[in-house]
Amino acid sequence: MALHGLRHRTGAFVATFLSAALGAAILMTFAAMIDTAGGPGVDPASEESLITMAAVAGGWCLLIVVFAVASTLTLSVRQRGREIGLLRRVGATPGQVRRMIVGEAAVVSVAAAVVAVPAGLLLGRVLLGLLRDTGQVAGGVGYRFGGAALAVGVGVTVLGSVLGALLTARRTAREPVAELSPPGRGRLLAAAVFLLAGLSCGVVTATVMRGKGMDAMQTAGQATIWFAIGLALLAPWLLRAVTAVLAGPVRLLGAAGDLAVLNVRQQARQMSGAVLPVILFVAITTATVYMQAIDDDASAGMLRPDEEKNVQTLNYVVVGMIALFVAIMLVNTLLAATSYRRREFAQQRLAGSTPAQVLTMVAAESALLTVTGVGFGTAASVVTVLPFSVARIADASPSLRPGPYLLVVAVATALTFAAAVGATRRAIARPAVETVRA
Repeated sequence: MALHGLRHRTGAFVATFLSAALGAAILMTFAAMIDTAGGPGVDPASEESLITMAAVAGGWCLLIVVFAVASTLTLSVRQRGREIGLLRRVGATPGQVRRMIVGEAAVVSVAAAVVAVPAGLLLGRVLLGLLRDTGQVAGGVGYRFGGAALAVGVGVTVLGSVLGALLTARRTAREPVAELSPPGRGRLLAAAVFLLAGLSCGVVTATVMRGKGMDAMQTAGQATIWFAIGLALLAPWLLRAVTAVLAGPVRLLGAAGDLAVLNVRQQARQMSGAVLPVILFVAITTATVYMQAIDDDASAGMLRPDEEKNVQTLNYVVVGMIALFVAIMLVNTLLAATSYRRREFAQQRLAGSTPAQVLTMVAAESALLTVTGVGFGTAASVVTVLPFSVARIADASPSLRPGPYLLVVAVATALTFAAAVGATRRAIARPAVETVRA
């Protein structure tokens, strides 16, 4: 049954495959530093730098990648709600549905991890070159890509996908739950745990780590990641709340605005898949950039030791890799979600909507997604920026330039609108009658 689903619903798995492949490549990139550290002739200082890079950066990426892949997998399964419901009606048991979903996830994740090996190999070499250029690793250290990279990249990707599939399958195999139903206790509990973990890291940063210089980054950086994931778990209900507040202005767009508000309210769970990468992108990028800016201001006029330069490089490498991953995931998710709505768009056009009205509707939906993601992503970044400012410069209201933040928001907005509106243009290019008949 799993192979049958893969053959007949290939499009539903593209988003999951790409997210898993990208995640596996990033994990292999950092895990390859462990292989390199264990190579012959590596001096102790270089070994320490390599292990630190793998542990700190790889650890952050590990959590984000697993969460992102599981979220994308959930989106692909929800898109197949009618197919799974039909299977249940013709006699498939909940156990068979669960095995089908988990089996599909395993096949897709293994294929994605294998495809990711060349990219991980190349990116790891680039990362080692960067470490050499900044003096963190001796020039004579040779690159190695072996057991650690493959075990982490393949193992974590497959395990994360299967676990995500198990959680999704348990919900999907049961009777359908109403779209507007309240969040389950498990989801609320998980969100509360992540939010409290983020707040705890922020409190520890502002108190225990106060006056300890750049060491405060160890806890400050984790605060945003934990808090952002907690908010991402609540994304469907955050999206509905933002829509309720902005429904009035959106409806000024006319019929397209009314449809946009109605769609977001009724399909918030599916659309929230695009909110997740926006929250992560804005939160992690903003927090890391401003955390480094605060550290730079604190060290202004001083001769920065090599250790601080190394940390600065580490921060920018981490934020660059994570930002790239979540940016691609954002585009990938929006393309998958919007392309899936071809029949819906065609039905609207047959009912009297013009192509311009359909595009306006999708643009309005994208605006609501963007406002939700940027707003709560910004809130998550504050959990890092303010405590780190207290710890580093004893100031809870640091003077920060708005330029980097505005750039982050502009990129998130541009990616969201370009992906959603671009996919809609392609979806409505085909005659509506042909789309409905297909």
